[in-house]
Amino acid sequence: MTAKPTLPDPRLLADIGGTNARFAWQAGPGEAITDVTVLPCADYPGLTDAIASYLSGIGRQAPSTAALAIANPITGDHVQMTNHHWSFSQSEVQQHFGFRRWRLLNDFTALALAVPALAPADLRQVGGRGALAGAPMALLGAGTGLGVSGLLPDGQGGWVPLAGEGGHVTLPAQTVRERLVMDGLFRLHGHASAERVISGQGLLETFRLLCQADQADTGGLVAPAAVTEAALAGRHPQAVEALDMFCALLGSVAGNLALTLGARGGVFVGGGIVPRLGTVFDRSPFRERFESKGRFRDYLAGIPVWVITASQSPALLGASRALDAGD
Repeated sequence: MTAKPTLPDPRLLADIGGTNARFAWQAGPGEAITDVTVLPCADYPGLTDAIASYLSGIGRQAPSTAALAIANPITGDHVQMTNHHWSFSQSEVQQHFGFRRWRLLNDFTALALAVPALAPADLRQVGGRGALAGAPMALLGAGTGLGVSGLLPDGQGGWVPLAGEGGHVTLPAQTVRERLVMDGLFRLHGHASAERVISGQGLLETFRLLCQADQADTGGLVAPAAVTEAALAGRHPQAVEALDMFCALLGSVAGNLALTLGARGGVFVGGGIVPRLGTVFDRSPFRERFESKGRFRDYLAGIPVWVITASQSPALLGASRALDAGD
C-alpha cells in the first residue's frame, strides 16, 4: 500500500520583545526557518496589527499553526506586556487569524528549548572548563528587560524548560556604588530589581544616577545605545562605570542562578545587549563576580559560560520546538 503524502503544515513563528517583534515562517516541522522580519513594536497598536503586517509583507495567508515567544509571564488568557503597552487575549488572537494550533510561551523558555540545538559556532565561551553532560543548564539575557530560564534533565534523555521571572529578583548589590544605585532605583520605583540595572533602560538609569551622585554632566547621552557607545569608546567615566556595573551585576545574578539550579551543564547568556559587546564583555567584571561566592568559588570556577552569538534569534527555533514537543 502506498503511503499517503504528508500534508504541509506551515507555521507562523515569533520572538516578541519589548522593543522589536521578530516574525518568521516555517514550511513545516523540521523545515528551515525563513522570511525573518523584524518589526518595531512601537509602530503597531497591537499584536494582531503586527501579525497582519508581517503576513501581508511576505504575501501569505495566516497558517493553521502559530507559536509565539513573548517577553512576558504567561499566566492566563489575558496578556499585558511588562515592558510594552501591548495587551491582548490569547483566544481572541487565535480566533482572529483562525489558528488551529497555537502556542504562546515566555521568550526565555523558548530560548531554553533552543539551547540543545545550538551549534558550537553560535557560542563563545567566557571562562570555566567543560560542561557536565546531563546536568542542568542556566540561561539569562538582557535586552529591553532581563530574561531568566533554565533546562532540567527529564530523566529520559530530554529536557524540561523553566518558565519564571527571575529578572525581577531583588538587586544583589555588593559595593558602595552599587548600593548608591540600588537606593536611587528604590526611590524611583519602590523596588530595585535586577532588571532595573541589567537591561537597556537599566543601563541608562544607572548612568543617570551615577552622574547625579557625582554632579557630572550626562554629555547629552539619552539612550541606552549612546551610553554603551560612550562606554566602549571610553568617552564618559560614568558611562564606563555603568557598563562595568551592568556586567558585574549580571555576573552576580548568573552565579546565583547557577548555584540555585546546580547548572554544571553550563550557563548561556543571550539577549540583545551582551552579544553586541563582543570580547569587551569577556574582559569585564562579569566572570569575577560570577565566581565570587565565598566557599563555592571553586564550584563556580569550573562552570562554563557561553555567550549566544547566533545571527538568527534562537527563540524562533525554540518556538518551533515547543510545537514539536506538543505533536
